[in-house]
Amino acid sequence: TNGKTTTTQMLESMLIADGRKAAAVGNIGRPIVEAILDDVAYDAFAVELSSFQLHWMNDVPLHSAVVLNLHEDHLEWYEGDAGMDRYTADKAKIYHGVTHSCVYNAEEIATERMVEDAEVAEGARAIGFTTGIPAVSMIGVVDDLIVDRAFVAQRQTSALELAKVSDVRPYAPHNIANAAAAAALARSVGVKPQAVAEGLRNLNLAGHRIQRIAEADGVVWVDDSKATNPHAANSAMSAYPSFVWIAGGQAKGTTFDDLVARYRDRMRGAVVIGVDRQLIAETLARHAPDVPVRVLDNPHTDVMDEVVALAGAMAQPGDTVLLSPGCASLDMFDGYAARGERFAEAVERYLR
Repeated sequence: TNGKTTTTQMLESMLIADGRKAAAVGNIGRPIVEAILDDVAYDAFAVELSSFQLHWMNDVPLHSAVVLNLHEDHLEWYEGDAGMDRYTADKAKIYHGVTHSCVYNAEEIATERMVEDAEVAEGARAIGFTTGIPAVSMIGVVDDLIVDRAFVAQRQTSALELAKVSDVRPYAPHNIANAAAAAALARSVGVKPQAVAEGLRNLNLAGHRIQRIAEADGVVWVDDSKATNPHAANSAMSAYPSFVWIAGGQAKGTTFDDLVARYRDRMRGAVVIGVDRQLIAETLARHAPDVPVRVLDNPHTDVMDEVVALAGAMAQPGDTVLLSPGCASLDMFDGYAARGERFAEAVERYLR
């Protein structure tokens, strides 16, 4: 559900660091067919696939595949009582026909069950990833190192260092998980350990993902516009001890009760916009009645100047003003990138 683009970019960077001609394609932006028709003879593709793309696909014999996590999203499309089941089934199709490694999140049982149920090629392996200490046949973290206990000969008794946690930038727990997943895919095609580390260090992630855009008077401003569902917003919120939350847009059938209840003690305030603003405002009123909330009815893109001014007035030194909407953006903007850009421009004007 979340982290696909980041993990795809990490994998591409690791493959390139290993000396391979590789490209990130698919839902990340560049069509697979366009890359296949390119004059470059690629050695490998790092392919991002959405649930919508997987819905229409059958029998894709991928070398290796991963489902990073599974949480409510796109339930306006997967509607009805069985909507989440259909969403899960579409995600699980990525594993069918895998010839080498089915990588799953050892901290989310739903992804492991997908692997258990998948029809794969004979000899295909199940490989876990975790942000904790890895068991055999997993990639994980030990003493601030990302280590391999899956693709090493002595995996029963030892682990191979792949990278330092500090090689992952920007640092956040969910990015460590993304890096471990990318490393598992890279190692499944024989990428050398030093190339995993080099790939992480060389990586320049696409914008609007917990992107620090400014700091003034002790307040940090962060653009996480790519957080288009509550689970993605959770990943950003977990990284900041005190923040003003900028939220709203198209909720896509999801709810915010768990998110608000979990982080209400960290919220200095909230500014809410978008078509589903009342849904979020009502959730804040239920679970965080002491948090100051401003709800803006302005449906135009110029609302960001007012949003930033209100958030800036709420913030205190040591706080983060966090644009992590938890919603899609197309009710007001051309996309999450446009939303993030309008936010950054408004912050620049506000801080002049």
